[in-house]
Amino acid sequence: MAKIDYVNDPAYIKKQYENADNLNVRIRLHEQFSTNKQGWQSWLFDRFAIAPGMRVLELGCGPGNLWLENLQRLPEDVEIVLSDFSEGMLGRAQDALAEAVPRFDFKVIDAQEIPFEDDSFDVVLANHMLYHVPDRRKAFAEVRRVLKPGGRFYASTGGKAHMQELHALMGRFDASLLSWGKSAAAAFCLENGAEQIGEFFNQVTMHSYEDSLRVTDADMLLAYILSGRLTLDAEQQAALEAFVRQEVAASPQGFFITKDSGVFEAV
Repeated sequence: MAKIDYVNDPAYIKKQYENADNLNVRIRLHEQFSTNKQGWQSWLFDRFAIAPGMRVLELGCGPGNLWLENLQRLPEDVEIVLSDFSEGMLGRAQDALAEAVPRFDFKVIDAQEIPFEDDSFDVVLANHMLYHVPDRRKAFAEVRRVLKPGGRFYASTGGKAHMQELHALMGRFDASLLSWGKSAAAAFCLENGAEQIGEFFNQVTMHSYEDSLRVTDADMLLAYILSGRLTLDAEQQAALEAFVRQEVAASPQGFFITKDSGVFEAV
């Protein structure tokens, strides 16, 4: 019997993000097959109003890819605190940004209890991580508290249509896996995020990222599927591999997958 993990299960979160391996598998699929060639990290950085001399906090920084891909674009004298709930993930970010250490500080932080004084930051970022936070209202209150007056909060996430063709594929493979197809971001998504953030901020604007996937490599798609939320025995995995290879082979232009992502900007 297949086992499906859920994104707000503490045991799943700890296992999934003890290092960057599973996340990097998923990132590679997007890097290889996205139709928007600007790339998510570059597009996301374009949305941020980061000026010289500002102090910035990222919650859930993961392996630090946002900064690694935009190092040359950072304004002068910016102080950036990168944080993550996972020590392993934070260590990966620290290794990746070793040459830029003077510009970064690294801290293990729970978004529900941010260990900084009031009015400490000009900008706070949360990139595709808030659906993992058990008490988001507490996290939003903490973000509001540590932001300076007039500071900005940016929170990216997916929408309900994100990866919907992949979810449908899993349902066709095995109807018992339909719950795997529920959007991981459903608890905090593009459809409900503005309302949640709006309890703590006066103005919330959503910026949408236009993109999709055309996947031509069945092995990479399988790796993506197996990188999170799903545990199969050997027989089930073999059957899934055969099924996915057949589906990708039947799509000569690439197996199409909708991407529905964006970022909220709150002041």
